[in-house]
Amino acid sequence: MRVGLGRNFGWLWSAYAVSTYGTWIAFGAFPLIAVRVLDSSAFAVSLLEAAGLAVAAIVAFSLGPWVEHRAKRPVMVAMDLIRFAAMASVPIAYVLGSLSYGQLLVVSVVSGTASIAFAAASGAYLKFLVRGEQLLVANGRLEGTNWVATAAGPPLGGALIGLLGPVVTIMADALSYLLSALGVLRIRGGDVAAPRDRVTRLSGADLLDGWRFILRDPVLKGLFLNSVLVGGLIMATAPLLAVLLLGQYHFPAWQYGLAFGIPAVGGFVGARLSARLVTRYGRHRVMTSTGWLRSFFPLGLAFIHPGIPGLVTVILVEGLLITCMGIFNPIYATERLQRTPANHTARILSTWSAAGKLLQAALMVVWGILATLTSPLAAITTSGVLLLATPLLLPRRMHCRVPEPVAAAEDVRVA
Repeated sequence: MRVGLGRNFGWLWSAYAVSTYGTWIAFGAFPLIAVRVLDSSAFAVSLLEAAGLAVAAIVAFSLGPWVEHRAKRPVMVAMDLIRFAAMASVPIAYVLGSLSYGQLLVVSVVSGTASIAFAAASGAYLKFLVRGEQLLVANGRLEGTNWVATAAGPPLGGALIGLLGPVVTIMADALSYLLSALGVLRIRGGDVAAPRDRVTRLSGADLLDGWRFILRDPVLKGLFLNSVLVGGLIMATAPLLAVLLLGQYHFPAWQYGLAFGIPAVGGFVGARLSARLVTRYGRHRVMTSTGWLRSFFPLGLAFIHPGIPGLVTVILVEGLLITCMGIFNPIYATERLQRTPANHTARILSTWSAAGKLLQAALMVVWGILATLTSPLAAITTSGVLLLATPLLLPRRMHCRVPEPVAAAEDVRVA
């Protein structure tokens, strides 16, 4: 039976959906432009992805406390507008003949920073809108939307690139942020902001508070270490897959889109099954099982070859991996939100996201060097081997949920 979560959640969900579709339509656009338009090397493509993530993550560590003390809807709208302006500058520069590798770096930093702030604000606002076990249902819907967009976006983006050129998908991504901002503006009712007390300036303690809370909770610490390492090792291979498939194996853009679009159907199915599996088998058992399974499948990318057999291999491996992620991610996101005090949610989510992106950036550089010294396929295989050890970091048991502190009850509701 379908659970109703209210009109305001519907608008938040719609805003998330339209920006997610825009992001996935533009999937691989920057690496594609770097390879096909700017003739960048494998290391340069990895550096493009890594530099944007690293600088954005460093800046974002200070954004958590800033977001925390502000009403969340205006923050989300502002971040959407910043992302629109940054992304729209790329097709404008391309048309004028002035697009450069440096501009792609700047846009990557600005949009990445704004995305972290948006995610922190929207996560805190989701906890305000949706309470209790309905959070798992809400996260399942968001996760399912993400995977549907992942399935539809890259093939559509590949077709658009073939018809209209390499930057049209970036313009579509820019417009999606405008539509997202309009969706957030349609939300009515209260907002949430943590009380300021007497603090007027950001302190070092503010920057470290998110780390302290994550590392103090054994379950959160295990989930944090597992998630950032898995995300880092998987994302380290993303630019190398672009170089391997688009550069060395000469896959057409539409095949490259299919290779990552079709498997995303498994993510949607997994997200739809997540709450049902938890009801039947328990949250910890399902999360642990899928956490182990998702660590095995990436090793299959070691067997990629040119042509149709290579395309089928990518689709099968990614399909199995993404199905497990579709089940795992809503459970993990719900556990994280439920264990986080309401007046610290934005700070903890921004710390979590920034740390993950910083590690991704570092690993992208390392894997770019490794691919240069060996080959992209060898570097991808190395990542698959290391992923086999990551499930050891998952919490072995779930402790009782951390109670909300008294201060959480004093959160400011802004009409």
